[in-house]
Amino acid sequence: MANSSRSSFHLLLVYTSLVIPSSCYSQRPSSPSDHVAMFIFGDSLFDAGNNNYLKSAVGRANFWPYGGTFFKHPTGRFSDGRIIPDFIAEYLNLPLIPPYLQPGNHRYLAGVNFASAGAGALAETYKGFVIDLKTQLSYFRKVKQQLREERGDTETKTFLSKAIYLISIGSNDYVEPFSTNFSAFHSSSKKDYVGMVVGNLTTVVKEIYKNGGRKFGFLNVEPMGCCPYARAALQNNTRGCVDELTVLAKLHNRALTKALEELMGQLKGFKYSNFDFHASLSERINNPSKYGFKEGKVACCGTGPYRGILSCGGKRTIKEYQLCDDASEHLFFDGSHPTEKANYQFAKLMWKGSPSVTGPCNLQTLVQE
Repeated sequence: MANSSRSSFHLLLVYTSLVIPSSCYSQRPSSPSDHVAMFIFGDSLFDAGNNNYLKSAVGRANFWPYGGTFFKHPTGRFSDGRIIPDFIAEYLNLPLIPPYLQPGNHRYLAGVNFASAGAGALAETYKGFVIDLKTQLSYFRKVKQQLREERGDTETKTFLSKAIYLISIGSNDYVEPFSTNFSAFHSSSKKDYVGMVVGNLTTVVKEIYKNGGRKFGFLNVEPMGCCPYARAALQNNTRGCVDELTVLAKLHNRALTKALEELMGQLKGFKYSNFDFHASLSERINNPSKYGFKEGKVACCGTGPYRGILSCGGKRTIKEYQLCDDASEHLFFDGSHPTEKANYQFAKLMWKGSPSVTGPCNLQTLVQE
């Protein structure tokens, strides 16, 4: 891809939420011993509004039309409604899991959400504008300490061992440096760079394990090169997928699968569920009608080819945007994030999908073990 194309691509990738009323979080479990909590780490696929509270966030979704379908107002979620962790929480009989940075959130009996739009496994990814994965880990340690002070060591240990740890991370580690001059990316082989990303992720997983976590749910990396924003960035007539990103996604997902299998052998009691987000999203891009969508490639909200330019809401660099009449007809809400309808389908697959799409077991099985 030419330098001018990469420059254009970078503009499309710079992500630029109102708070859900506290009543949405009011129905909390009374004791950490009587339920399965959920701790959420990751990027914009899982961010429930943490970036609302960052002074210099790389991306926010705290403006209309984000949140319009379900919440009827923006919340910080990069969708027209609920995101994957919201549906998983419902399956676990939990309330909506609040963002860690939300003011006044000081009880964690249902868990907490640390995810930040734009975050990566590497601290260098959008450095200074996101909550990177290592910082999210430090927040988790603070939560653990508070629980120990309130509930004691034994009860906290049981609570954390029963909890589910959802993690969605990695795509920003490839998208952001792909369009910039990040030296580690351009001076390394693709294999070595992927090794750095997956290595950082597994290091954090090991630390969560050391702090009591045993049950983990992962998403692998989506087909980044085939999302609307990537198609829109291609300066040619075919408007196909960005091959370089496609290669990186496949390398990452193979490395992640291998790393998780190794952790299973290294860490006693470590159990995981790995959702093939790449395959599931690809299938819907290519066969939208099979899954109840009228459009699998064009976003509901945005501008330019495929509405892939991230202008939804008119609050970013580019103010012009178009908005579809019915988000449920689209796979993508904006240039890189699924609609609520799509998120529901993905959450359902994570919860009770077959081993071919969510393996070696699904989240429902993981909870019951």
